[in-house]
Amino acid sequence: MDAKKFLDALKPIVSRHWLFLLAGVMWTGVGIMLLVRAWIWLSAMPTGWEIGLILVSAVIAVLFYKFMFTNTVAKNIRRVCELPDPVCLFAFNSPKGYILIVFMITLGVLLRRSGLDTRILALVYASMGGALLLASLHFYSQFHRVAVEKRACSG
Repeated sequence: MDAKKFLDALKPIVSRHWLFLLAGVMWTGVGIMLLVRAWIWLSAMPTGWEIGLILVSAVIAVLFYKFMFTNTVAKNIRRVCELPDPVCLFAFNSPKGYILIVFMITLGVLLRRSGLDTRILALVYASMGGALLLASLHFYSQFHRVAVEKRACSG
């Protein structure tokens, strides 16, 4: 067996519709993680700051979701719909998407170590976490549409 065949044999293969669920779980997990980090900072603040930052974060999250993430999710859903079936498990994200993930993780680490005021960090983390949670619902909807309702893949 040559190297390519060996590596292909190790590749985890799934039906394409599972990629929607996997992407949704990943976006939900990251969103919750960011919200938990934000909550830790917020809960240490006086109540007035806590409530104010939660409200501002919620507004920013909805704006990020509406004007940035809906387009990103729609493009990702279209991309997955165009993939062959079955497909590699890791194809739920594009190569460019994986690079963006590494960048965002690095940015998060740098922000936490920057010495920025926790009010700013809480605002950024809560806004991004909320937007990711909202956007993840599109992936679950697409999973349901394809896997449960047996409707055609549509992006």
